[in-house]
Amino acid sequence: MVAVMEFTADNPFHSPLPAFDLRIDVSPEHIDELGHVNNVVYVAWMNDVAIAHWNSLTDEAMRRKTIWVALRHEVDYKAEARLGDTVIVRTWTGVARGLRYARHTRMFREADSRLLAEGLTTWCPMDALSRKPARPSIEVSRLFAGG
Repeated sequence: MVAVMEFTADNPFHSPLPAFDLRIDVSPEHIDELGHVNNVVYVAWMNDVAIAHWNSLTDEAMRRKTIWVALRHEVDYKAEARLGDTVIVRTWTGVARGLRYARHTRMFREADSRLLAEGLTTWCPMDALSRKPARPSIEVSRLFAGG
């Protein structure tokens, strides 16, 4: 997997943060018996881009205090990715509702910009020590408010 991370201006979900891209080269371990990227791989990429985005926004001290747990994944598969394709996995933060934070993801084939899949993950922030749901720190809350 080749991962190139960058922020983009695309923002269809009115996120307070810019979109974040992860570039992935499809390799043999991503391919299933049908000859295309396995559906479970798309979910793994949703997780990978969320982690990369979080890590790009925070420092080690913030990551030692707050961890995130996925509560729900929803994925709509639109087209196949195949061996040799490069996929752009793009994510945006969404609206927080209590301790539930939405994160949107879209995956495109780089060569033709074809939408391959789109998804929504609901995340819950947790205190890293107690492993219990906890409101994020003021610093983390400011990130999701765009400040």
